[in-house]
Amino acid sequence: MLDHVGLPVSDFERSKAFYAAVFAPLGYSLVMEVTPEMTGDGSSAAGFGKGKPDFWIGTHDKQARTHVAVAAADRAAVRAFYEAAIAAGAKDNGPPGLRPHYHENYYGAFVLDPDGHNIEAVCHAPE
Repeated sequence: MLDHVGLPVSDFERSKAFYAAVFAPLGYSLVMEVTPEMTGDGSSAAGFGKGKPDFWIGTHDKQARTHVAVAAADRAAVRAFYEAAIAAGAKDNGPPGLRPHYHENYYGAFVLDPDGHNIEAVCHAPE
């Protein structure tokens, strides 16, 4: 029941392009940008989502690697996410497949983004 997730990034433009590419197969797009002029503290932020920004990247805080799971409509979308992520420069952290140790239909793929955050696409529906 997440409303949104935010990650600090080291290279805003690179990360913005990365997430635009890897989230496109899942139907997510760049919904909102917050400029340094808008924040008043010199930071930038970009929010991705489906109508409402629920996944944010920004330049203001540095923190440890984060894990975020994004819901996929089906297993094909999980595979498309993984392929897009690898093509965009992500590192493999677990290829698409069933993870029955979570539950019988848990189908996920894991990648490390340009800053080392563990990003997952997951589908809980049976094939």
